[in-house]
Amino acid sequence: MNLESAQIFPILTSYDELANYLSPFLDAWEGGAQDQLQGQIASAKIPLSRMISPALYWVMTGDDFSLDINNPNEPKVLVVGNNPDRQNIYSAALGLYNSRIVKLINKKHQLKSSVIIDELPTIYFRGLDNLIATARSNKVAVCLGFQDFSQLTRDYGDKESKVIQNTVGNVFSGQVVGETAKTLSERFGKVLQQRQSMTINRNDKSTSISTQMDSLIPASKISNLTQGMFVGAVSDNFDERIDQKIFHAEIVVDSTKISAEMKTYQPIPMIVDFKNKDGSDNLKETIEANYRKVKQEILLLVDSEMERVKNDPLLSHLIKQ
Repeated sequence: MNLESAQIFPILTSYDELANYLSPFLDAWEGGAQDQLQGQIASAKIPLSRMISPALYWVMTGDDFSLDINNPNEPKVLVVGNNPDRQNIYSAALGLYNSRIVKLINKKHQLKSSVIIDELPTIYFRGLDNLIATARSNKVAVCLGFQDFSQLTRDYGDKESKVIQNTVGNVFSGQVVGETAKTLSERFGKVLQQRQSMTINRNDKSTSISTQMDSLIPASKISNLTQGMFVGAVSDNFDERIDQKIFHAEIVVDSTKISAEMKTYQPIPMIVDFKNKDGSDNLKETIEANYRKVKQEILLLVDSEMERVKNDPLLSHLIKQ
């Protein structure tokens, strides 16, 4: 990011697959519009500069494992988390990982897998709507968790938010209010309900019975659910029919069964041990050393690339003397 344009443009333009993308910038640079060009580059640098962190450099370098988590030969469980204090910084990195993982796992002949995203609005998941629509045929289950539809609309935009809401086949909801409760009530549909009214006057008493379509689960009921009570709808398959698709019930947690399962958990394997031979912690020193190493490798890479362009008769014209 701190390199000069005289180095960046010749290196990137030397690759045919990038030349077309860089053509407008290169024309501006060669045409003397450096001031306008620097303003555009600065607009891209400022958000990216927030990601400069030794810890992030450590996480995003190395080859500890591959991201094809449903590979039959090397199955994995990958857990990543965001930091609320640095949400805007880490969201870009998480979005990059998510986009790459989706491309790798959404394929045929892989193991069954699941993508579980809690607090979805805190990160931008590019291609999420397409994943929901196509992943089922590739045995990938997508589970999204968030507080309210309005959060999703705020961070993903109205159009993409609507696509996500309408594409998901199974819905489980606790207490929500406002437009979210109304949307869910409409999704659950209406049912023909019978109503009886009684009129009493001085002379006689009359009873009338009428039927009308009314919400199966009214928005007012969804807005007042108690803890543990859920409403929802599930989808079925051709060979696995579900007669009762819509529910309003309490989800009972079997604490005994969960405790027994937890006792069988295996410890997480140690991938990297941040300790010296004497047992002292060297986490900070290791991460800082990796940070300096990455920066040094970038400088060496730039030098070697500039030398390559300079010595190539077909590319040497890109370097302005």
